[in-house]
Amino acid sequence: MADSPSSWAGPNCHPRCTTPLTIALTCTNAAAEVVVSGGIYLRWHGSARGGPGRGLGDEGDGVRAVREPGGEGGRERAVERTAGPSAPATAPGDPEAARRRAERRAERITAGATELEQRLADLLRAGLAGAEQTGGGPWEETAARMVDAQAPGLASRVRELAAIPSSGPGWPVRLLEECALLHLLDRGWLHRERLPDSLAATVRSRVGLSTSADGPPVRDHWLVLAQYDTADARLTTRRVWLYGAETDRTVLLLSYGAAGRPPELALPVGLALEAEVSAYPDAGRRRVALGRRFAPPEPTRARPRGVTTSRAAVRYGEALRDDPWLDSVPVVLDRVVPVPDGDGWQLADADGDTALPLARTTGGQPGLWRLVALSGGAPVTVFGEFGHRGFAPLTAWPAGPGTAVPLC
Repeated sequence: MADSPSSWAGPNCHPRCTTPLTIALTCTNAAAEVVVSGGIYLRWHGSARGGPGRGLGDEGDGVRAVREPGGEGGRERAVERTAGPSAPATAPGDPEAARRRAERRAERITAGATELEQRLADLLRAGLAGAEQTGGGPWEETAARMVDAQAPGLASRVRELAAIPSSGPGWPVRLLEECALLHLLDRGWLHRERLPDSLAATVRSRVGLSTSADGPPVRDHWLVLAQYDTADARLTTRRVWLYGAETDRTVLLLSYGAAGRPPELALPVGLALEAEVSAYPDAGRRRVALGRRFAPPEPTRARPRGVTTSRAAVRYGEALRDDPWLDSVPVVLDRVVPVPDGDGWQLADADGDTALPLARTTGGQPGLWRLVALSGGAPVTVFGEFGHRGFAPLTAWPAGPGTAVPLC
């Protein structure tokens, strides 16, 4: 794994509390996790004999409050706060204490990133074929060590590596691509002081450091483009895409709930609300926090502006320049027709000769057939997420008058 710069010319070059508290408790030999509503879970680490754990935080660390915010592509994790029962009492607003905590955590992450670099080098030295034979055990162990290093973003990406060897034909190529991206993230963290401010902020977010929405409030009439949930064993994550009618800007709201419970924030597709949002300090500044609302959401027939399929590919390439770990970007395609393409589907420009392939995960899902039926061979407007895996349609509008049709 040579320490050399990496760059891409375009997408084809990319390697790749007012509600009752709900608690779910999971215990192992020396750890316990308490998941609560709002996307926060408490993790306690102790020894097998019941004593406080070591190596996972400051001396005396016991309870750790963790938020898993997830960025675009859903692979981000961030630890919000670490506290220990035997830690010295400090004022909540003590800047010197906060600085020392940040420095200690940065040192742990640096140690974790260095260890992960060695793990990737060992993998390539031994050959990728060994990854299929050893299974996911070594990766799970490495991911646990990244959690110990307080780098949950690295841990999440390592866990995804474990699943690639069993993902079907072509897995060595996918594994190599993901290893390259993980190597790039490691090097970005280890040399973050050399990066531009926006890219350094993206690296911190991808590693798992928490950030706050520090952008100025932007007031607009926000159209709800799509809403869908993803879940794992710990959290349910809700993604809500909004489009600003006046700013012509697409932004992302994230909210969380305990496993098996939907998050509180619900904004059905087709509604619009007048509100303020504030951006988080990552590349593109797409993720936002919802601020003051000036009116309740109400139905609207407004539609977002669309682009051609070729312009959508350019947008993804431009976004990768600022965030190489980005899985997809939000795109509204105007005047496209869903057509079969071998064993898959694509969205073809009605007025051109270009098209975007649909993501293979879309095939066979009800949303695809809903889109085909809505089109009936005529051009439609489609909103979705476009990336290296293809275009994932989320919402569509008919060619003539009509309301938004959710596809997910």
